[in-house]
Amino acid sequence: MAKIQMRTPLVEMDGDEMTRILWKDIKDILLTPYIDLKTEYYDLGLPERDRTGDQVTVDAAEATKKYGVAVKCATITPNAQRMEEYQLHEMWKSPNGTIRAILDGTVFRAPIMVKGISPVVKNWKKPITIARHAYGDVYKSTEYRVPGPGRAELVFHGEDGQELCQTIYDFECAGVLQGQYNKDSSIYSFARACFQYAVDTRQDLWFATKDTISKKYDHTFKDIFQEVYEKEYQERFETMGLTYFYTLIDDAVARVIRSEGGYIWACKNYDGDVMSDMVSTAFGSLAMMTSVLVSPDGKYEYEAAHGTVTRHYYKYLKGESTSTNPVATIFAWTGALRKRGELDCLVELREFADQLEAATLATIEGGTMTKDLAGLWEGETPANAVDSRAFLEAIKAELDKRR
Repeated sequence: MAKIQMRTPLVEMDGDEMTRILWKDIKDILLTPYIDLKTEYYDLGLPERDRTGDQVTVDAAEATKKYGVAVKCATITPNAQRMEEYQLHEMWKSPNGTIRAILDGTVFRAPIMVKGISPVVKNWKKPITIARHAYGDVYKSTEYRVPGPGRAELVFHGEDGQELCQTIYDFECAGVLQGQYNKDSSIYSFARACFQYAVDTRQDLWFATKDTISKKYDHTFKDIFQEVYEKEYQERFETMGLTYFYTLIDDAVARVIRSEGGYIWACKNYDGDVMSDMVSTAFGSLAMMTSVLVSPDGKYEYEAAHGTVTRHYYKYLKGESTSTNPVATIFAWTGALRKRGELDCLVELREFADQLEAATLATIEGGTMTKDLAGLWEGETPANAVDSRAFLEAIKAELDKRR
């Protein structure tokens, strides 16, 4: 069978450690035999980021803005131990954070569901997608220890000379103090990305804050979401039969637990950080969680939600067999290929993405899987835990049946 021809390249961002090894295997076994794969390649492995002063990360993000679709391997965000291990010139920032900032994007994470592995929450029948506003709030806060009694004030000096001042608290003893911020422009981008992704994926959208307590900060999020919905998306939502639903974050948590899933849950930064881990764990495994960064102007970057699987990489370097789960990375590729096919009107590319996903799930449901999934397996067929390469070869055999 002739290879599928691509028209426009994908932006390909290579990564680190065990996921870098799997990245090449996935391409060699599951992609290049079937697709004349066109990519603009960027090596985001830590050594190359260090060599280029992290310019390669910026270049990859700018290429994503140019081509519209990217696929990214998991990467290391260095700490002090990594500084020494890799002899880095600098403790480079998270590549995901850099790319997210350049694209002004929102991260959507959703579980990959498979028959034979049941969510911990038994009534969850469909995936729950978490949309996290990954900007500002506590992650960019200014904070310090208050040494003793005194007055803490929140002061704003406007460029026009206006000054606003409000007492936070009159401390009678030592304590802690923290100042957070966010920007209307970022919140608007977050709202538009959420509504657009809901339209693209034909899912209802839920949004939750604590505006009854935070009457300015959280209420601003609520108001901007409502404004964007009414002015830009309400007609499309109603035409498509979709629902936009707002509630308080504590009520949302209760509703999510009681629901059957099948919607996008938009969260502020901290809420999204916490709830994405809760949802991924409750559905089974972070290794079965997709992640896509979506910009307000419709640029997409797909990756796995997990990290570089360091422990397996050290085993690999010793020549030991590893059973690392590649499913989320496979789905990063299929997501990017499907989106490229949609944008370029290439039905064959979209169909291939669907076939590869179906073959991956069918392989697991047939009993062949990596060790992490075998520990969660509830299917009737006994679990056959294999190493990563054998798992990829089994998927290829299943894929060949479908083509």
